[in-house]
Amino acid sequence: MAVYALTGFSLVSLLSFGYLSWDWMKPSLVADVATDPMEKPLPPTFTRPPHIIFILTDDQGYHDIGYHGSDIQTPTLDRLAAEGVKLENYYIQPICTPSRSQLITGRYQIHTGLQHSIIRPRQPNCLPLDQVTLPQKLQEAGYSTHMVGKWHLGFYKKECLPTRRGFDTFLGSLTGNVDYYTYDNCDGPGVCGYDLHEGEDVAWDQSGKYSTFLYAQRVSKILASHSPKEPIFIYVAFQAVHTPLQSPKEYIYRYRSMGNVARRKYAAMVTCMDEAVKNITWALKKYGYYDNSVIVFSTDNGGQTFSGGSNWPLRGRKGTYWEGGVRGIGFVHSPLIKRKRRTSWALIHITDWYPTLVSLARGNLSNVQGLDGYDVWPAISEGKESPRTEILHNIDPLYNHAKYGSLEDGFGIWNTAVQASIRVGEWKLLTGDPGYSDWIPPQTLTNFPGSWWNLERLTDGLRKSVWLFNITADPYERYDLSEQRPDVVRSLLMRLVHYNRTAIPVRYPAENPRAHPDFNGGAWGPWASEEDGDEWEGGREPLKSRNKKKKCKICKLRSFFRKLNTRLMSNRI
Repeated sequence: MAVYALTGFSLVSLLSFGYLSWDWMKPSLVADVATDPMEKPLPPTFTRPPHIIFILTDDQGYHDIGYHGSDIQTPTLDRLAAEGVKLENYYIQPICTPSRSQLITGRYQIHTGLQHSIIRPRQPNCLPLDQVTLPQKLQEAGYSTHMVGKWHLGFYKKECLPTRRGFDTFLGSLTGNVDYYTYDNCDGPGVCGYDLHEGEDVAWDQSGKYSTFLYAQRVSKILASHSPKEPIFIYVAFQAVHTPLQSPKEYIYRYRSMGNVARRKYAAMVTCMDEAVKNITWALKKYGYYDNSVIVFSTDNGGQTFSGGSNWPLRGRKGTYWEGGVRGIGFVHSPLIKRKRRTSWALIHITDWYPTLVSLARGNLSNVQGLDGYDVWPAISEGKESPRTEILHNIDPLYNHAKYGSLEDGFGIWNTAVQASIRVGEWKLLTGDPGYSDWIPPQTLTNFPGSWWNLERLTDGLRKSVWLFNITADPYERYDLSEQRPDVVRSLLMRLVHYNRTAIPVRYPAENPRAHPDFNGGAWGPWASEEDGDEWEGGREPLKSRNKKKKCKICKLRSFFRKLNTRLMSNRI
């Protein structure tokens, strides 16, 4: 009963916040554009390739948008989605790097070697250099390409940087999470550095500016300096709403009645991001882009429930293969859509944006082999059936194997201890350890998550390694049908076997001490030279350093910093 009471509270709050009274077209605190009335827009044109704005948010939960019944104010996103097409059968990946790599390449992570975890700051790893990226294909089609925000696809070499992978300009961070004001990022005790870059240079002068504000302002400046007669692609990868939970006070004040502090700060960050999107939309209209534009909005993974996020009523959270980890918020807003103001249940995956956007741009896909994505524009714009019938969520051979999994449980064709998940039609199969599996209501109570009774928890899955759900009939994954339908389990296991045969070796090299920011002037950035070559063999094991003396010196320095940090921490305690 407590669960349903919380859901009811969210719906009542949605109405009480008064979304319809919010003037979403009025510039806000984030805006840096003029507030004069706009000229009457020209009729939509279909004769030129459209301007493409792709907005990706970080760690925003499935529940954390107004039109999903949230108590968080997102009037801009609600309006854009309502006037466009809401994607309610849209899937992403459970963590950062995999979603971003699949967006940029149109390929499953098993086909880029990034099927395990994320790319960490000190790893000699990045998006494979042989991959032709989405912005590169758009450049070929005559587009000006720009990236603003979080990269998180590796940077150990200059060849890995956004400006070497298809973007004309870049302002943002290279690592996974930074302070919203200082842009510092620590990858362990004593391993800290500055991470805000303009092009291939460190943007020291931008420190102190809240990143959501900074990124929205940069998008506006790009639009102001470009001609709307020439096609433009802007990839806006907001840092928000990833931890650390930081927001300007005026946004937090709006949620002062929320008892849960983490949820309060998180809500403020979501609303601030919503206003940033409002200002980007305003700039598109002001500078003459809007009538020939396509705005795509997507989250990168499920919300982190212990950091304020909510995926309710879905099961699981960020980092899991339950629906709460992989079902995303998505919508498309564009004057060019033929059937607007509707909800689409077409099956769509984040890999689909690559061929969809290149096709919209009238680019050439004939020379791109091995894409896992499909052109889904007819499904979005005209309501046609999606060409996609299945999604490989992932196969991760390095993740901790499930204790009770075995080849025998997989009919002799699949080791069910291996973490994997696949969706085929209405069926979804999970093997191995899918991750944290609770249903977590919105965190409205003061001491949540300490109040464990607010969770719905199943303990009968502790000795399991196979789950099967009819996602169409059971989107919340409450009824495991693996024992009732062994025929379906076997069929989906065969699909996993098929995909696994096409997988390339995992790229997950050991961390290298040369990446320490102290060796790069205090900032995170490229540290390997072109002569270094790849730092792994066989896709997994790091190569030993050719310069043993240099390696030893670096190791001694790293040991020194660790000891120094330990002493400092001891003094603090």
